[in-house]
Amino acid sequence: MAKASTLESDAEARHNLRNKLWEKAIRISQPDDEPLFTRTPHSSMVATHWKADDLQSFLSEIGQVLNLAPGGDRRTLRLANAGLEYGTTPTFWASIQYINPGEVATAHRHTPDAFRFVMQGEGCSSTMDGQRYSFNEGDLVLTPSWMFHDHVHEGTEPMVWLDVLDVSLMRKLVNVFFDPYEADVQPIDEYPETSLRSFGSGIMRPVGDPPQMRQNPLLVYSQGQVEQAIELARGLKPDPCDDVILEYQNPVNGASALPSMSMKSQLVRAGFEGAFHRHSGSKVYYVISGSGTTIVGDQRFDWGRGDFFSIPPWATHRHLGAADSDARLFRVDDSPLFRYLNVYREEIIHEPIDKSRT
Repeated sequence: MAKASTLESDAEARHNLRNKLWEKAIRISQPDDEPLFTRTPHSSMVATHWKADDLQSFLSEIGQVLNLAPGGDRRTLRLANAGLEYGTTPTFWASIQYINPGEVATAHRHTPDAFRFVMQGEGCSSTMDGQRYSFNEGDLVLTPSWMFHDHVHEGTEPMVWLDVLDVSLMRKLVNVFFDPYEADVQPIDEYPETSLRSFGSGIMRPVGDPPQMRQNPLLVYSQGQVEQAIELARGLKPDPCDDVILEYQNPVNGASALPSMSMKSQLVRAGFEGAFHRHSGSKVYYVISGSGTTIVGDQRFDWGRGDFFSIPPWATHRHLGAADSDARLFRVDDSPLFRYLNVYREEIIHEPIDKSRT
């Protein structure tokens, strides 16, 4: 009884001090405050599944009714999250961009790091600080922070790509800067593919001391090289959670391709039954081909080609391959942030096979 009385007295004292302290911009913890420390992370982000059919119908519509005017907004569908005020995850926003033949997405630069993974089409090129690269379906193209970039579509069919920026993180850090270029497109350098020709082999680089670069020098990762790497990795021991998975890396220092986001290519083979696991940070998947199932907490996502799905921080999940076919996934996550701060955590949860599979 004495202990309860003491707690009540303390709560009353804290309440009485609240307004007096707040006048001087000072606070003390109150009994009804949300906990500052929790045993495990909690995020308002919710696991979400976007179906390809829904996305495709809206993409076709915005391709017809929205303009890609010089200096205006890009034509995109943003993958929003019902639990977040802003963004697809707490640190980045994923969008699907649609560009018609003959259109130009005009040049600008911004502090958020960005990349695009081509979902459909061919014949587009991007110029990044004078370096010009063509890209096609399955390619990954980087636009690092504060690098001018524009896109010109010279193909005959619409192109669609996944566009991801760490803009949610930059907003939290109050560090969003944007700068339009003085013209629609940039001039192209005399040697417009320097980074690709220097580092694009993936296994060799120019002789001499490694360049001291603030950003990853390699701006385009081709589908062909990724497919070759995945085929080689098929012969390795499967990852217990992800089967076959490889990360796009910075060829100079071996780090993730972008400092705040890790992009990965994944093969989930037929019949694969991944372990339950959870880890720091959030992630979004795009289904390149095939089908399968991902269990996130008490939700079941039966996904197929063209779908997207997201997984919140520290959410328990597992992947299950289809019975008769392999699946290919593209994944983006924010693990580099946690690894840089030395706070990344991951654990495998040893539980019986989930009954919802059958």
